[in-house]
Amino acid sequence: MANILIIDDDDLFCDMLSSMVKRMGHDVVCAHTLARGVEYVSRREFDLVFLDVRMPDGNGLDVLPDIQQAPSRPEVIIITGFGDPDGAELAIRNGAWDYIEKPASTKALALPLLRALQYRAEKKKTKEPPVALRLDGIVGSSSKMRACIDLVAQAARTDINVLITGETGTGKELFAHAIHNNSSRADKNFVVVDCAALPESLVEDVLFGHVKGAFTGAERSQDGLIKQADGGTLFLDEVGELPLSIQSAFLRVLQERRFRPIGGDQEIASNFRLVAATNRDLDQMVREGHFRQELLFRLRAFTIELPPLREHLEDLKELVMYHMARICQRYGIGTKGISPEFLDALAAHDWPGNVRELVNTLERAIAAARHEPILFPKHLPTYIRVKAVRASVSKEEAAKKSSLKAATSSVTLPSLRDFREAAVSDAERQYLRDLIALTKGNIREACQISGLSRSRLYALLKKHRLSLRSAPQD
Repeated sequence: MANILIIDDDDLFCDMLSSMVKRMGHDVVCAHTLARGVEYVSRREFDLVFLDVRMPDGNGLDVLPDIQQAPSRPEVIIITGFGDPDGAELAIRNGAWDYIEKPASTKALALPLLRALQYRAEKKKTKEPPVALRLDGIVGSSSKMRACIDLVAQAARTDINVLITGETGTGKELFAHAIHNNSSRADKNFVVVDCAALPESLVEDVLFGHVKGAFTGAERSQDGLIKQADGGTLFLDEVGELPLSIQSAFLRVLQERRFRPIGGDQEIASNFRLVAATNRDLDQMVREGHFRQELLFRLRAFTIELPPLREHLEDLKELVMYHMARICQRYGIGTKGISPEFLDALAAHDWPGNVRELVNTLERAIAAARHEPILFPKHLPTYIRVKAVRASVSKEEAAKKSSLKAATSSVTLPSLRDFREAAVSDAERQYLRDLIALTKGNIREACQISGLSRSRLYALLKKHRLSLRSAPQD
């Protein structure tokens, strides 16, 4: 018997789904708001949650990560009467079990419920004991960061190829290191290939190496980075910058784990594990012919999408404290205090450079503060202070306008009857103008299309001061 939670504001649908769940032998609880649903799942154990998208107090997809990170880690099936492809993609990317559109038959709802519970039961049987992960430099306890860390743990248990995506400065290399450090290859080399910094003419030599005499100046043989990663991990940073001419050769290396050095007459084996990272849209590059589709398929056997800092600002304070302590230690100074206004100013920034930009900002602030014990907004770079002040002023202006609108609404808002009559009159007038234009003033055709008698049509034209010859311009 499983515990099921239904978060939906439709009483009839809740009753129907509850009856089905009970007939299947499970316990069920209903919540008619997102807030109540999140409260339930935070203090009770549930195996599965049916989650509606459009709720009175918000969008169900916004609380999906919170529900998944609840203590019982339930599976989630999205149910909605307003389905759209983008919403479905977002739900699946965020780990939902399924995405079902209403109206749905009990059979359509029962099968994914049965499969999700079956999967959950099997997962419990094979659950491995918790292992403390090495997460050097990875900071954050938000639901989005915890989800990424869970993926690190999954990836570290296998040798599957991993593609880490995310904006510049989100910590892709840190996550690549974490995968390596928590894998069975942790005691072997972690070899970094910065694809963006490699001249195209040298990429082949850097990756595959060469034998003595392969070209002018090759006075001795030299191993490439692929060989250096033998037994360990090869990290291709900014893999989207890998020249198209090399992608075919590297694809074969991925398939065979063998390659031929420049000038060599024999292939060399290299048992490496591949982790790649990019801030580019590789699917778009494939469509434009700048990246090989077969290589992309190989790279993203397992994908970790890192969120930008602006999407997990709840980690901001933790990040600030961690990096401030590290910076102060490096400079040989005592850790500084942080004023609430300092954090408010940081939270008002959108961080296009993400955590990397935050670290650079903290270094500048600490340098500006020198021997002062507490960091204030005045220690921040001017562009961040300006943005914080502008945001504050904008909020105050919005609040003033809202108050003014509320104060005057009772005076300027017409009665519902007057408002309805005005709206109907405007719609009527526009319809007649369109009718005249379509029929070019032909009264018989106008009556056929509108379903009006001649006398009624003439009366309406007179009411709105319109002529069959032409519609007057406003």
